[in-house]
Amino acid sequence: MTSQLPTISGLSDLAGSYDAVLSDVWGVVHNGVSAFPSAVDALVEYRKAGGKVVFITNAPRPSGPLIEMLDRLGVTRGAYDAIVSSGDATRVMIGKYSGKAIHHVGPATEDDALYEGLNVRRTGADEAEAVVVTDLDTDDDTPEMYRERAKFWLQRKLPMICANPDRVVEHGDKIIYCGGALGDLYAAMGGMVLMAGKPYQPIYEEAFRLAEQAAGKSLDKSRVLAIGDSVRTDATGAAKFGLDLLFVTGSIHAAELDAFGKPDPQAIVDLVAPSRANLAGFLPRLTW
Repeated sequence: MTSQLPTISGLSDLAGSYDAVLSDVWGVVHNGVSAFPSAVDALVEYRKAGGKVVFITNAPRPSGPLIEMLDRLGVTRGAYDAIVSSGDATRVMIGKYSGKAIHHVGPATEDDALYEGLNVRRTGADEAEAVVVTDLDTDDDTPEMYRERAKFWLQRKLPMICANPDRVVEHGDKIIYCGGALGDLYAAMGGMVLMAGKPYQPIYEEAFRLAEQAAGKSLDKSRVLAIGDSVRTDATGAAKFGLDLLFVTGSIHAAELDAFGKPDPQAIVDLVAPSRANLAGFLPRLTW
């Protein structure tokens, strides 16, 4: 029922009901090119009011380099207490291949930090024991372009470790494919795909631990709010972990929801419904 979906003007309408926020980053706080000033301001104000903010992102890099990237994009460190990435969780999976060979798919050097300190060799698929996908090789690629390569991986029965479960992401004014789209292709072909980021539990457990650490006390899940723009990852992950969701409609779902025009609340409810997330409200962009 749309009557059950609260109409809110900004995060300030919800702030008093939540002690902490687990916020998505790409599509909520920035678009890959620059920060959304209203979102950064909202999180800064929330923290000033006593709330704690943990960024929870499917970026396939460890949190250290991500903090540097956020600095460059204009996301002040005053907007968050901690960050956990899919890259952090994925490193644990890659670590199980210590001393062995893996085949990397994604930007050639951009994701080097994912392997830093891990005893693995990056080789061709013909001698690897696993495929690690951070993203597609270029922003212009589509998953279908990888079908022939995937047939070879499948022939060799290579498991795929997907460091970025996102299918698509907003990049400036474009929507581009991410590693999760390639993971979907490989799974549909019969391949084994392993993921640790959203919507899976390991990344939420670590984010919740960091939120409690920042708060200096135990937190009740009913007083922790998830913020995100993806039904597949953010809404589903929030529902599985037992968190309410503030849904940002103006990113990857902007066109279908007419996010910046006259959005139909029922259409938003219907889009999110399969995830079973409890909607605390929706906004085209995060604001205070």
